[in-house]
Amino acid sequence: MTERIRNIAVGLIVRDGHVLAEEYPATETHGAFLRAIGGGIEFGERAAEALRREFQEELAVEVQDGGLLAVTENLFTLDGRRGHEVVHVFALRSDELERMPLDERRGNLDSRSTAGWWPLDELGEGKLPLYPEGILELARGLA
Repeated sequence: MTERIRNIAVGLIVRDGHVLAEEYPATETHGAFLRAIGGGIEFGERAAEALRREFQEELAVEVQDGGLLAVTENLFTLDGRRGHEVVHVFALRSDELERMPLDERRGNLDSRSTAGWWPLDELGEGKLPLYPEGILELARGLA
């Protein structure tokens, strides 16, 4: 597989000290982790448009753009493969998701992950990680 830089857009919804994120279970090659919801930006698509599309594809919900928070880079290795992402991070709102109980988990329609609310104080160094890198600090800034 050819290495490339991937442009992605992710959204942060923070409520009552919790962040909405996707959970990926531990495997033989990595521990459990969380990831901000979103995905790849397609050619000719603006980052905010990609994010609305991704939330529709993954959770079948509408989201409202609360503004661009940051553009970051994420360099990582997962399952032995190197990754490099340019990450457009947006604050979001969603009436439907914000009504979702804090203990509910929703299956992602596009993958095997589940989405749910996670207490910000239970994430980070020495605890369950939240990716892409730097996203936890941005989420805490929204709390």
